[in-house]
Amino acid sequence: MWRPPPGLWWLLLWLLPAGAVCGEDAALSASRCKDLKEADLIKTQRSDCYCYSQNSQIHWAYMWSTLQVSITSPVLLSVVYITERHNCQYPETILSVIRCIIHNFWTPKESNNITIKISPYKETVCFSVKPSRKTSGYTINVNRNIVDFKLFLVFVAGIVLYFYAKTLSQSPIFYYSSGTVLGVVMTSVFILLLVKRYIPKYSTFLALMVGCWFASVYGIYVLMEELQWLWYRNGIYILGYTLVVGFLSFAACYKHGPLVDGKSRTLLQWTLQLLSLVLIYAGVAAPQCACAVTLLLLCSPSLPYVLKILSYLKRRAKQCFTSKWPAVKHLTEEEYREQAEVETARGLEELRQACRQPNFPTWLAVSRLQDPKKFAAFVLGSSHLSPKEVSLHDAQYGPGGAFLEEQLFNPQADGLPAS
Repeated sequence: MWRPPPGLWWLLLWLLPAGAVCGEDAALSASRCKDLKEADLIKTQRSDCYCYSQNSQIHWAYMWSTLQVSITSPVLLSVVYITERHNCQYPETILSVIRCIIHNFWTPKESNNITIKISPYKETVCFSVKPSRKTSGYTINVNRNIVDFKLFLVFVAGIVLYFYAKTLSQSPIFYYSSGTVLGVVMTSVFILLLVKRYIPKYSTFLALMVGCWFASVYGIYVLMEELQWLWYRNGIYILGYTLVVGFLSFAACYKHGPLVDGKSRTLLQWTLQLLSLVLIYAGVAAPQCACAVTLLLLCSPSLPYVLKILSYLKRRAKQCFTSKWPAVKHLTEEEYREQAEVETARGLEELRQACRQPNFPTWLAVSRLQDPKKFAAFVLGSSHLSPKEVSLHDAQYGPGGAFLEEQLFNPQADGLPAS
């Protein structure tokens, strides 16, 4: 007779139907419940059930929004969830049984002030309210929290952890600090990781790890609800436990030493990135937005190539649509003089170099010049102006020259009629 390998037993347990019963209250039909809407205010004395249906239209402004349902009463009351996903009368698989058990453990305790946070874009949530006294009434108030800062901080933490996963996986400080925190918060998981080498079968280790994780998460949830009361009553014991277990966890991590193997670091990096994606999904109210952000993060390694392609297309489009005519810029008088001096000096130098070429018709040029000696001196490096021409130019256009006096004292030069 064929028997499946040991590693497949757990897969079969997760898939095979089971007939456990987790509670008859969860079997109530959600069809007869009253619909809740934003800004509803309900005052009643009846023990009734209420549902908030999923909102199909997604608004980007409400990515981190939650609905807060506040139930207040002068007497103690209890809330029982009856959503069909948590229907525990006829669960289909072992996974459904575990969901029912966890959901029943995490059901709010009896109180006269219960607050329920609902994601507006996820599954429909239904619950029934049962006062301890049938004659006592209760009030239900539904408000929208546009920005739930807890969700936003979880989302930002996931983004930061994703991009710094490689750096953190190679950091000894992160290795020791995360090991110490894991030992304090999840002691059973930390101990199981230490004794992993002594567990012969991987399937047994996986089963124990799943159980330790569920137990640790449930313990953290319970402690977070009662943390203030526990610290007030047993603060010294909590502090002692944290110091002792933290020291032992740090000693165990120090004994094993930081990760030096490339495969171990890569595995830690992938684990951190997977944890970051879980945080991103948990930190967004709309699952579609979370999936879009996750897809962008997974495609982020190829983002530089996409930016280069977009930059190239932008340059090509700019060259195609830009006018070919050069832009005209008006020069100031000072810029005009500087440009004239530079261009004149460059033009004279080019002329001097052209006259020094072997193929230059020297005799033809000399025969057509009035002063060949002056031309020869210019070609050899002298100025193109004689001292007499320079003095004549200064007398005509320099300070105190005839041209300047005519511009200053002649009224017709300014466009004014002569008197």
